[in-house]
Amino acid sequence: MYQVILLKSPAGFSRQRWETVDEVVDHEGVSYSLRAGPRQPLPTDHAWDEVAVYAPDEISEEEFQDWYAALQPQVEELRLKY
Repeated sequence: MYQVILLKSPAGFSRQRWETVDEVVDHEGVSYSLRAGPRQPLPTDHAWDEVAVYAPDEISEEEFQDWYAALQPQVEELRLKY
């Protein structure tokens, strides 16, 4: 299984568990592309599945980095060490 984080906006995200990850997926009518991962987090106080981060196709890499940074305080998977 994969822990999937869908970045929906600078302030919104969705957490999913998927059996596979693809380069591009459609979710709730929006096309998302794989932007980070899948990566296996370093061990913490519990086991983690590999993490994959998606963002809408239409945003630039710079916007993705901004959204990622803005959501880090809310999304534990974005703060993990890999």
